[in-house]
Amino acid sequence: MRFQTLDEWLSWQESLNPKEIDLGLERVSQVLQRLGHGTHFSCPLISVAGTNGKGSVVAYLEAIALAGGRRVCCYTSPHLLRYNERIRINGKEIDDQSLCMAFERVDQARADFALTYFEFGTLAAIDIFSTAEPELVIMEIGLGARLDAVNVMDPDVAVITTIAIDHTDWLGSNREAIGQEKAGVMRAHRPAVCGDPNPPQSLLETATNLQVDLKRIGRDFRVERQDDNWSVAAVDQTIDQLPLPALAGDFQLNNAATAVIAIKSLQQYWPGDEDIKQGLRRVRLPGRFQIIRQKPLVIVDVAHNPQAAAALASQLRSQTCGGETHAIIAMLADKAVADVIALLLGEVDYWYTAGLESEARGLPASEMAGIVEQLAADVKLSAASTIADACTRAFTTVNEDDRIIVFGSFYTVAEAMRFFARQQ
Repeated sequence: MRFQTLDEWLSWQESLNPKEIDLGLERVSQVLQRLGHGTHFSCPLISVAGTNGKGSVVAYLEAIALAGGRRVCCYTSPHLLRYNERIRINGKEIDDQSLCMAFERVDQARADFALTYFEFGTLAAIDIFSTAEPELVIMEIGLGARLDAVNVMDPDVAVITTIAIDHTDWLGSNREAIGQEKAGVMRAHRPAVCGDPNPPQSLLETATNLQVDLKRIGRDFRVERQDDNWSVAAVDQTIDQLPLPALAGDFQLNNAATAVIAIKSLQQYWPGDEDIKQGLRRVRLPGRFQIIRQKPLVIVDVAHNPQAAAALASQLRSQTCGGETHAIIAMLADKAVADVIALLLGEVDYWYTAGLESEARGLPASEMAGIVEQLAADVKLSAASTIADACTRAFTTVNEDDRIIVFGSFYTVAEAMRFFARQQ
């Protein structure tokens, strides 16, 4: 075996391909064949693409299937605290040894192909799932869909959540171009579910050309909210008296409904209403408006684009706060930083900008502070070199009735979670 520990494998994979992102399916397809795997699992596969909401939809699908007693394999990215989070079997993270063995098999099969970090992990997940005897596989698309490594596998049901402006360097600068890339997850004559109430025309045209049975929220199914429960109303049935999802936010009803319609699109697996209800109650997803501490209240959220920032602002408005709101933000330089900050200005009393030590693409705290100052006059602001430093400043400043919201990227949330874990 090339390496004995998971950390060694991951460190090596980061430098194997000179490009961090190198879209295309040719390398992955050839290595998949050399591994002896086809593009289908022995059970149904649901692939989930989209800009925001992918992680939530995957979490709902997994929770519903587990509630129904199904053996489920799940692949997501990125991770927060441990790489093992990306690969789960029956809700449990994969162990280091199984990962290292899968990496070795991929390494042997790749020959001279310089796989990216993401491609290596995706192939390892496929290899692991192929021998795990699952009854359902759920895979989250990493970037776009058409040329993403996950899309080497043919889904039985394709899910596309919301489509917004993000990753413009790779996917295009407008929703039509991005929608075209996301539409690549769909397969001819197979069902697909779209959780965007206003999908780009490019996506709809692709569905028509492929003769896809596309179910759209707002047209083929809708959410009906009651006081303390809700319903999914579809053309052929209505699922009533559903409990509000365990994930916070009114927008989560759309994500949950999308997941329900997707899993019911599988002819091989038709979950009962009780499975759905149990799944909605049990679902967990770290880093999405997650409360990690009380008094002062500390919330973390991976929001890193305008659409997600708007949802975060709505959540903050809907939650009562007796004191001030202190925001810690660290983002990648290639994101729409000014747009994200602008959407949250009205909900924040004190800003702390921070740099991302572990990321070369991180926007320096001083530059982000400059953006905040340009957008708001007389703003209360502190620029810190690291997230830990920003957390320290906020934590030593706030009162018990105040709240701290940390957001901007997965890296930001992970660092904050580590910091506040040490303050217990």
